[in-house]
Amino acid sequence: MRDVASERDDRGVTIRRVGVRDIHLPVMIREKGGGKARVVGVFEASVELPHYERGTHMSRFVEILSRWSRRAVAMPEMRDMLAEITQRFDAFAAHLRLDFTYFLTKRSPATNLDCQLDYDCSFTASRVAGKFNFLLGVEVPVITVCPCSREISRWGAHTQRAMIRVQMRTHDETIIWLEDLIPLLEEQGSAQVYPMLKRADEKLVTEGSYQTPKFVEDVVRDSVLALAALPKVAWFSVECESFESIHNHSAYACTTWPEAGPAEA
Repeated sequence: MRDVASERDDRGVTIRRVGVRDIHLPVMIREKGGGKARVVGVFEASVELPHYERGTHMSRFVEILSRWSRRAVAMPEMRDMLAEITQRFDAFAAHLRLDFTYFLTKRSPATNLDCQLDYDCSFTASRVAGKFNFLLGVEVPVITVCPCSREISRWGAHTQRAMIRVQMRTHDETIIWLEDLIPLLEEQGSAQVYPMLKRADEKLVTEGSYQTPKFVEDVVRDSVLALAALPKVAWFSVECESFESIHNHSAYACTTWPEAGPAEA
């Protein structure tokens, strides 16, 4: 049967990324305690296509991802998946992204009731000329209370939900567990977000957040200091977006550490 994708192309244009995205598969994520969390994963995979090849073989991506989705996935598995992709496609560069929703148990602060809170997370990896790069990504909701509003108002201050977004790379492929990273970031807002609050909990959260007003700039700076203190951290980006309650727009701040560092994988 004729293999059209493998035919030679004479236009002289290299395509940096060609592949598949939005592939939904059941995935197991390694947990810090040694368990495996079952989640729905959304994959994107691509390779560099040299100028002399007309097309790539998309079915190979699906074949590889489907097989690997039956195993627990973390940084080492992403490295091995990319090694297989580059070998199967004879590619100079390959890229892989896995998005998933991760759940952690949170206890209401006053009544101590258990419930699950969801966090959007990602593993982003690349293999270029044999060199492997990996980024851990997470989005953590928090509460912010505006310091200016509290200062100038006779009663109260405007409060809103905000999102801290982090992407992180470590030295020596050191694993930063989501079970450690998420609670660390939750501490950087005016207060934490909880999936369930009774009246006693709501009182505690409301009054506690009022005592800890923060601009998005404060959240980002505090997050930088907290993240930079983690062991083996090589680089990270951090953003805080506040979904303003008294404006029809969001406020945000973002930075990287170190200021001049490697870009996203």
